[in-house]
Order: sequence, then C-alpha cells, then structure tokens
Amino acid sequence: MKTKVIFSVIISIAIACIFQARAQSPVVAPPQKKPVMLTGGTIHTGTGEVIENGIIAFSAGKITFVGKASDSRLDRRDYEVIDVTGKHVYPGLILPNTTLGLVEISGVDVTVDSRELGDLNPNVRAIVAYNTDSHVIPVIRSNGTLIAQITPQGTLLPGTASVVQLDAWNWKDAAYRPDNGLILGWPRRAEATGRQAFVTEAQTTAASAQSSYERSVEQLEKIFTDAVAYAAVEKPEKTNLRLEAMRGLFNGSKTLFINAQDAKGIIAAVSFAKRYGVKKIVLANATESAWEVKDFLKENNIPVIVANPLSLPLYEHSDVRMPFKLAAMFMKEGILTGLTYSSMAYGNLPFAAGQTVAYGLTKEEALQTVTLNNAKILGIDDVTGSLEPGKDANIVVSTGDLLDMKTNNVELAFITGRNISLDNKHKQLTRRFKEKYNNVNSGN
Repeated sequence: MKTKVIFSVIISIAIACIFQARAQSPVVAPPQKKPVMLTGGTIHTGTGEVIENGIIAFSAGKITFVGKASDSRLDRRDYEVIDVTGKHVYPGLILPNTTLGLVEISGVDVTVDSRELGDLNPNVRAIVAYNTDSHVIPVIRSNGTLIAQITPQGTLLPGTASVVQLDAWNWKDAAYRPDNGLILGWPRRAEATGRQAFVTEAQTTAASAQSSYERSVEQLEKIFTDAVAYAAVEKPEKTNLRLEAMRGLFNGSKTLFINAQDAKGIIAAVSFAKRYGVKKIVLANATESAWEVKDFLKENNIPVIVANPLSLPLYEHSDVRMPFKLAAMFMKEGILTGLTYSSMAYGNLPFAAGQTVAYGLTKEEALQTVTLNNAKILGIDDVTGSLEPGKDANIVVSTGDLLDMKTNNVELAFITGRNISLDNKHKQLTRRFKEKYNNVNSGN
C-alpha cells in the first residue's frame, strides 16, 4: 500500500512537471495545411515598398501573392482568410551574430555552451549546441524576430556559425542555413600606454602583447595556408575536419565573419583574408572604429553588421550619438549594412533598428537593416528577408509600428507558413501575478 502511495506521488509530480514545462515552453507549430490570406493590412515588404490595404497569401510555407487588394484575383474561398485591417505586416526580423540558444544565463556556467577550448576550432559547429528549449527564444519571437544566426565565441577561429529558425523541436529542425560561415577573431595589437614614470613597464607590456599578436597571426597563416592547399584537392585521401570546415571559404559557399576591435585590425584582417582567396567577407560587430576605415571597406565591397545602436560611444571624444548614427552613415556610403543587438536583451532588436530612424534612416530603411540587408549578408536573401512571391512565409503582424517600443504589439507570426505561438515566460508571469492581485483585491 505504501509503495502504491509513493508511486502515485511520483507520477503526480511528473505530470505536474510536464504541464509546467508545457506552460513555459510553447508547443512547436505544425506544418501549414491550408493556404492563408492576410487581408486589409499595411504591408511593409522589406524592399522599401509599402502597400496600403494589401493582401499577402501563402501556401505550403511559401508566399504566393503580395499586392493591393484591388489587384488581387484570388478566390477567397480557397484560403483561410485573416482580416488584419488597420495592422502592419512585416517580414520576420533576422538577428545575426548572436549566442541565442547557446547561452541561457551568462552567470551560470552550465547554461553556457558558446565556446570550446583552444584557438583554432573551425570544425566546431555552433548549431549542435543550439538549445531549442531556451526560454529566451519565445521572448524575442514575441517582438518579431523569427530568424537568427548563432555564432561561437572565442579567439582566432572559434568555429562555424549557422542560421536557424526560431520554432523547432531540436537543432536539426531549427537548421535554416547550417554552417553558413566561419568566425575569425582577429588578434589585437596592443600599443604602449601610461605616463612617463611607467615607460619601462609600458614598453615591456607592449612588447609582450606584440609577441602574442605575432604568434597568433603565425597560427592563422599556417592554418589558412594548409586550408588553401587542402581545398585544392577534390578528394583528399584522409579527411582533416578542421581544413574541411574551411573549404567553403575558397569556393564561396561559406562567408568569413570578421570580428576586429580597431581600425588597424580591420584592415589587417580583411587584407589577410583576401590574400588567401576568401570569396565572401563580412565585418561583424562593426563599431565606430569601422567608420574610420569606411573607404577601405567600400573599396573592398565589405558589408558590415552594426553591433548595437543602443550603446555608449566607443571613445571619450566621440559624438555621444555616434552609435545611433552609424547605420545611416554606412548606408549613405553605399555599404551594405545590417544590424544586430549584441547584449543578452535580444528582444530589443526592433527597437535598436527604430532608434536609427531619428538619426538618418527612413522607417523602411531601418526595417531593411534587420530584414533584407541581414538576409543578404547571411546569404539567405533567396528565401527570406522580404515579402515577395516565392520566398518563405516568414511574416509578422503587429497592431502598431514594429520598430517602435510604444506601439510594437505582435499579434501573429508565421515561420514558413506555420502559425507559431507568441506566448512566453514573461507573459505567463504577467498572467500569474495579475491573477494573484485580482484575487487579493476581490477579497479571495
């Protein structure tokens, strides 16, 4: 009898845990079964075009029609019609260069899986560590971000990045464009600093840093030299996982995403990559230091991902509004410009883009920095980044301006046509404590 009671208690606890987990983690949406038509909304295509009183239709996960309601000849009886009159329709936002799903709580080591030991790990795949059950993912989906590029962290060659969609059971389901690029963390060449009294110490420190810099560059030169030679052999007798992971850099199937901390490092890193025949190069985490070499970036056709418009200026002498202005400054120079949010508050991505509107960009240009431009930079603009026929139905519907913190209110979101849940832990806690205080106020 006692055994039965204990068993019943265990089962009850297990069931309670299951229901709690379900309550906290929204269930993954099933594949789209019936064609869907969104009617009456203001459609922001991501290409700069805005369509008032528009219609967007999609079937089997693909967009089939985008245009004015007056231009449509579609038979509504064939569709599940959703009236979005008075609301705004956008492409799903894209968050590049992020540790989303790799880091849950940065201060708790066991929830951090963004870095491997060693400096040369091009074969390390960030996607296999991606946690689709992260509580952070539903939170950022609620603000309109549906696609992300997850990247490993570290020095020199920390690993391979992948693009994921944010509604999946596991990393294989999540893979949207796996292993699309390698990360290069260019070493920093430190310079002597300090007052006259500490010249000797400063020189010693600078000499040590210079030696470390040269050793790091030598390591990179060796592995890139080996990789070029390895890539020239179509079918090597023995597979080298590190060099195999780098093969795509030389045939254009992978992009090299460079992280460099200063202007000299940017020039050195890009020049290094070009010397070894890397086909596609992107400057990630671009800050004010990248603006210092804008002409070099423009001459070499290097796209940039602006690190974070909601940050402090890089230098003490900087214009205090420089982070807000950078995206517009790069775009006006004709440089392909994307935008990311580099802190753990990933949900602020649309508002970071919105901040640029007051400092040089139009609303549609700001939208492009987190949709089509990011898609182009990540090499996925053939399937997403804008609302156009033939592309995946990655769509967000908001009652207000998606990029405005005050009016952003995402009511619907579709990933490849699947109507995904917009519930998240924040909303659950809001409901929980509203109920608590409603009961208190009612005297229960």
